[in-house]
Amino acid sequence: MRHTISLSIVLAIFWLLNSGHYTYLITSLGAASIAIVVFIAHRMDVVDHESQPIHLSLTYPSFSLWLAKEILVANFAVVKHIWLGNKTITPMITTVKASQKTDMGKVIYATSITLTPGTVALALVGDQILVHSLTRENIDSLESGTMDRRVSGLESS
Repeated sequence: MRHTISLSIVLAIFWLLNSGHYTYLITSLGAASIAIVVFIAHRMDVVDHESQPIHLSLTYPSFSLWLAKEILVANFAVVKHIWLGNKTITPMITTVKASQKTDMGKVIYATSITLTPGTVALALVGDQILVHSLTRENIDSLESGTMDRRVSGLESS
């Protein structure tokens, strides 16, 4: 039930921000459309902890800031390797273990790897992520487990 309420609130906020029209008729039509969408989603049984991850609400902002910093640092590293030329690039493919317990946690981890410039998650099978990296340093960073711990902390909240 709380996921259905969360979906209703998110849809209402999204609709209000995008609408820009707050007359009685438009607002009541928006409320009716939100009610229909929530009813259909509830009947389809697609409203659950994965479609509405409200348990991530408190820790996700700090994770997002940390990930944004990592993306920025990795961008500078990629630019540095581009300027220095091919001799500094050591592309490699390896597997990294994901310690997350849920599928959503593993997907967040794989997506975080891909968002970080210089690395791409090629496949996610079980608890193994196949990663292509521009340099050995990127693999060493992943193997240190910092990102894995951050995502696991996000997942456990």
